[in-house]
Amino acid sequence: MGGKSIDTHNDFQSQPFLSIIIPAFNEEQRLPSTLRQVSTFVESQDFLTEVIVVDNASTDLTQKIIVDFVSQYPFVKYFYEAIRGKGAAIRTGIMAGQGEYLLICDADLAVPIEEARKFLPPQLTHFDVVIGSREAPGSHRYGEPFYRHLMGRIFNIVVQWLVLPGIRDSQCGFKCFRRTIAHDLFKTNKIIGWVFDVEILYISRLRRYQIIEVPVTWYYGEESKVKPITDSWRMLKEVMKVWRNGRKGLYT
Repeated sequence: MGGKSIDTHNDFQSQPFLSIIIPAFNEEQRLPSTLRQVSTFVESQDFLTEVIVVDNASTDLTQKIIVDFVSQYPFVKYFYEAIRGKGAAIRTGIMAGQGEYLLICDADLAVPIEEARKFLPPQLTHFDVVIGSREAPGSHRYGEPFYRHLMGRIFNIVVQWLVLPGIRDSQCGFKCFRRTIAHDLFKTNKIIGWVFDVEILYISRLRRYQIIEVPVTWYYGEESKVKPITDSWRMLKEVMKVWRNGRKGLYT
């Protein structure tokens, strides 16, 4: 998955402590607000951060919006991934990330970016993979319709039964990795769609990496790009593919 980058600030040379990776497919409506919030967060911290926005072959004004932010903020970087799929876009961002820690967040900021401090030292130490959980004690969900929550729980039961026993929420879009761990995992994964999270966590388990679930505050977005019926069926088929790949030893 090769990604093209645009960086108009060659003076941003120091290695960052944190890389924030945001996949974006046709996000012209939500992205300006998201990047303003993320930029405010970055400027308020006492550690160096880069923001990697991966345009996943958008057909709207997503590219222009990102490039405008690149021209204004030295820590924002643009990457392009031509292969459609959230997993493909995330992999491009992960492999480009230079931070000691790599944080994935969705373009809608369903989990507020301020939650990132809970995933990083000094609040959290000695981990390989940290995943945001909407089911762990202390988490909060806002605005989610009952049918979406029910569908998510059913999906998680299947995921736990087949490949990830004990992981209460594999699908929250807020995850953090140590860079060396992330690069190792994303060199191995096969899934480029929505279920890349399940696959990455499955590989993490196989390699005995430490996974920690952290409770988060999460807000349901009315403009979610997940189609409940068609995408749920596609995701279930991808989970089965992870299970079959594991049985074939493709992740070793």
